Amino acid sequence: MEIIKEPSITDLEERTVAYVSFVGNYIGNAEVFAGLFGKLGNWAGPKQLMGPDTLWMSAYYDDPGVTPPEELKLDACMTIGDDVEVEGEIKKKMLPGGKYVTMRAELTGAEEYGPVWEKVVDWVLQSKLEMDLSRASYEVYLNDPEEHPLKHHIVDICMPVK
Repeated sequence: MEIIKEPSITDLEERTVAYVSFVGNYIGNAEVFAGLFGKLGNWAGPKQLMGPDTLWMSAYYDDPGVTPPEELKLDACMTIGDDVEVEGEIKKKMLPGGKYVTMRAELTGAEEYGPVWEKVVDWVLQSKLEMDLSRASYEVYLNDPEEHPLKHHIVDICMPVK
């Protein structure tokens, strides 16, 4: 794991997203993420909704250290215009903005997501900040690992704070 941008406090704007939800143990389960983002991509592709400004992200609602694995909630999201209609499994909502601790990292693989989150949590605690559990935490995916020469994941970790 390489930290590209050290943790800092950022004001994020709210975003309109299309999303697919999942409840269950997603930790270390790349197939869950591939399936969810595959559904989103298969829906968005024919509608020509994917452009250079589209953000792909995961929204997390639970603390895996406290919530039983089978009850963990996750939304796989992509940003869309406010006027886009959704149907079926694809839902639409506004992801809240506000004050977040953000950190950019380059990860060599899926196994580094846990440790990079721990680094953000440690920074929040050392900074004497309080996590805001009323809002989701996010991973914003900044590249397609399949297109990276070393298959690395470049990601922004975003944790809401009060």
